[in-house]
Amino acid sequence: SKCRCSPRRGRKNMASSAGDRAEGKTLFLFLLYSILCTVGGLITYSIPEEAEQGTSVGNIAKDLGLNAAELLSRKFRLVSDASKQYLHINLNNGIISVNKRIDREEMCGLKTTCLLNIQLVMENPLDIVKMELRILDINDNSPRFPLNVYPLNISEQIPLGARFKIQNALDPDVGTNSLRTYMVSASEHFALDIQTHSDGNKFPELVLKKPLDREQQSVHHLTLIAVDGGVPERSGTAEISVVVLDANDNAPVFDQAVYRTDVMENAARGTLVTKVNATDLDDGRNGEVLYSFSSNTPEELKNMFTINSETGEIFVNKVLNLEESTLEIFIEATDKGVTGQSGSAKLLVQIVDVNNNVPEIIVTSVSNPVPEDAVPGTVVAVLRIFDKDPGENGKINYHLPVNVPFRLKPSFDNYYTLVTDGLLDRESRGEYNVAITATDSGSPPISNEKTILVQISDVNDNPPIFEKAEYSVRVAENNAPGSSVFEIVAFDPDLGEHGHISYSIIESKIEGLSVLNFLSINPEKGIIYAKNTFDYEELKDLQIQVKAKDGGIPSLSSDVTVKISIVDENDNAPFILYPATKDGSVPVEIVPKSADANYLVTKVVADDADMGQN
Repeated sequence: SKCRCSPRRGRKNMASSAGDRAEGKTLFLFLLYSILCTVGGLITYSIPEEAEQGTSVGNIAKDLGLNAAELLSRKFRLVSDASKQYLHINLNNGIISVNKRIDREEMCGLKTTCLLNIQLVMENPLDIVKMELRILDINDNSPRFPLNVYPLNISEQIPLGARFKIQNALDPDVGTNSLRTYMVSASEHFALDIQTHSDGNKFPELVLKKPLDREQQSVHHLTLIAVDGGVPERSGTAEISVVVLDANDNAPVFDQAVYRTDVMENAARGTLVTKVNATDLDDGRNGEVLYSFSSNTPEELKNMFTINSETGEIFVNKVLNLEESTLEIFIEATDKGVTGQSGSAKLLVQIVDVNNNVPEIIVTSVSNPVPEDAVPGTVVAVLRIFDKDPGENGKINYHLPVNVPFRLKPSFDNYYTLVTDGLLDRESRGEYNVAITATDSGSPPISNEKTILVQISDVNDNPPIFEKAEYSVRVAENNAPGSSVFEIVAFDPDLGEHGHISYSIIESKIEGLSVLNFLSINPEKGIIYAKNTFDYEELKDLQIQVKAKDGGIPSLSSDVTVKISIVDENDNAPFILYPATKDGSVPVEIVPKSADANYLVTKVVADDADMGQN
């Protein structure tokens, strides 16, 4: 076998076909390495890919040592397994030229060496020579990433130094025209590290160099650049979209540390009190907030109000009736993360008073009964008057009836004393229903009334009183001894022993004798009895003093004069005083014979001890 190398011819042929190409410089470098050899029936040509149609590959007649005329006579032809007829031979001069554009990457893919095997067939005599066409790579392909965008989901809590592999770019070119390195756009959070595998392939890796914070920046856009080693170099880009996955590293934060609101104390159930709001910078369930009352909130307040866990709206749950006061409620917002974090705020609810409370009158003690001789200012009762409403709604005006001898005297802390305001007289009025009216200053005002029964106790301040200032009694003589003469009655308005009357006759003399010899009196009933028989002719009248005394200590008494007149009865016969008889003898009067008519014989004088017609 004989080998002949014709680099000069090859360079000349290639230069003629590549002179107008934009990549002439690159083609020239290929031509420097084109070698034509025939060794043991093998002819090898080299040509850069993408050579234009008509570009000379070589002169097969010359290289085979044939006369160009023989090619036609021997029916020279090219036989290839390729689906396309890439080469053309001019049978007149033996020059093989490019017939169709040759794409090395299409023909050989990623193979380092790309050969097109062709059989050179001649007849008369039959001969076959093997020819290899070496397709030389040019930098006609840019590195290309399989994806335009590489999404990376990275937790914000991932540690520094973490690595994230990015699918490598592909460059069908080979050798120095293949992928050389990677670059990435500037980022304060990520750096690029290039890993070279044993097969020479380079793979980019992102390295975390600064902690991520989704709440500051949730997405990072990086541009990854793949650069080959061609001259001039080519590059391809892909976007890396780093989505920072949320970690539950933020607690909900209320937009106010302290909420303040007013609500009427008679607000109906379901009335909106206020709406609180908390935000969580985290994402997804880590940023979804649930509201609740904190455990610091008393159970009583939790029962008074209810909170919507989703919206943060707080409603009245039952009638408040707390008057004017400030309620302190602690609210908690908790996110829905696996390890939920929470924030808190305080709600101050000012209860606005409405005039819905009746003034209260509470009697704490009563001095009952009150003696009728109590001096003005004597304490009768102690009571408390107040209104649960605050402010004007709780200011109270009070009054008592005008016709009672009492008044209210303020004491302290809404305490009052009911005292006497004049002289009392049980005999005039034994008890009083003292109506105390309390009215608040609300609009409209509300009133309440309390009645205290004050009983007046008796003192012995009244002496017995007789029906008459003086009594005149007529008693018939000849009465039976012990008979009732007269009943005298006295009255005492005092009660009990103070009004219990006993009667007696005051000692006096009648005709030198004690009055008690003549009369007696029943001490309880006041009935006067005659001890003896009265004789008008002996005693025509008598006058006594009767005393009525009560049972008080000291007792009081009154006296009354009783004049008794003895009534005459016809109990005496007349008796002749003249002419007098003596020893039963008949009186004798002498009348002269010569007495004329109407002569006065004698005068009869008679008397009768009885009175009047008697």
